[in-house]
Amino acid sequence: MSVTPDRKHEIIKTHARTEGDTGSSEVQVAILSERIANLTEHFKTHKKDHHSRRGLLNMVSQRRSLLNHLKSTDESRYNAIISTLNLRR
Repeated sequence: MSVTPDRKHEIIKTHARTEGDTGSSEVQVAILSERIANLTEHFKTHKKDHHSRRGLLNMVSQRRSLLNHLKSTDESRYNAIISTLNLRR
């Protein structure tokens, strides 16, 4: 359900803007997207897990907030991350 440290390091390396960048909006959105995808798979077999569903909704909301911030500050970076992660919008 969670992202393994190796996978997380790979995501950070792929989406980092500079060496050692772990806090930029792109990296945070990419990690949240991975966690959301994992939870979505979890819910295909555990339909009544409402406690985890609440966490999923919080993650989706946090990702949306980060994307809104990115769109207002730098729209080219926003478009790049949307196309890279295949997010609808």
